[in-house]
Amino acid sequence: MDPAAPSPRRRRRGPIDWPTAILIVLVVTAAVYVLWRDGSARFLEVIGEDSSLFLWMMPNVLAGCLIAALVTVLLPRDTVVRWVGKEAGFKGILISAGVGIIVPGGPYTIYPIAAAFLGMGADAAAVITLITSWTTIGLSRSLVWELPFLGFDFVLWRWVGALPLGVLAGLIVRAIERHWRMKAKP
Repeated sequence: MDPAAPSPRRRRRGPIDWPTAILIVLVVTAAVYVLWRDGSARFLEVIGEDSSLFLWMMPNVLAGCLIAALVTVLLPRDTVVRWVGKEAGFKGILISAGVGIIVPGGPYTIYPIAAAFLGMGADAAAVITLITSWTTIGLSRSLVWELPFLGFDFVLWRWVGALPLGVLAGLIVRAIERHWRMKAKP
C-alpha cells in the first residue's frame, strides 16, 4: 500500500445506529416486563443493581478506551496497515493470531484495541483473528488460571486444539468477503 495514499476511513456513525436502537428496545421491553410481572419494588431493586454494575464497569471501560487511544498514537497507521491490513494477506492473519495470544486483559481492553485497529486500517479478518485468538487461547489466562488448576497436559492439549481457530476464523472471513465481492461484480 502506498504510504502517500489516503487510508481507508470507516463510515461515520450517528449517536444511535440500528444495533443501539435494537438494544434500547430490548432494555425498555425487559424493564416494562419486570415492572409488570414483579412490581415496582423489584423493578427499583434491579435498577439499583444495574446502576452499581454500570458504575463498577465504567472505569474499566474508560481505561480500555484510553489504552486503545494510546495504541493509535504509539503505532503508526502505515505500520498497522502494512502488518495487518488487507494487503498483508495470510501474514496479517498470522500476526493477528500471535498478538491475540499474548495481549493481556479482559474484554474492556481487547475490544477497544480491536476497534482502534479497525479505525487505523486493519483488515476485518485480521481483527476477528485477534479477538478469536485472545478468546480461545489467551496466554495470561492460561498461565494464571488454567496451568495452576488444570495442569500442563490440559493446557497443552487445549492449546493444540485452539491454536488453529483464530487463523481459521480469519480465513473464513476472507472467503466470505471474497464471495461477496465476486457477487457484487456485474
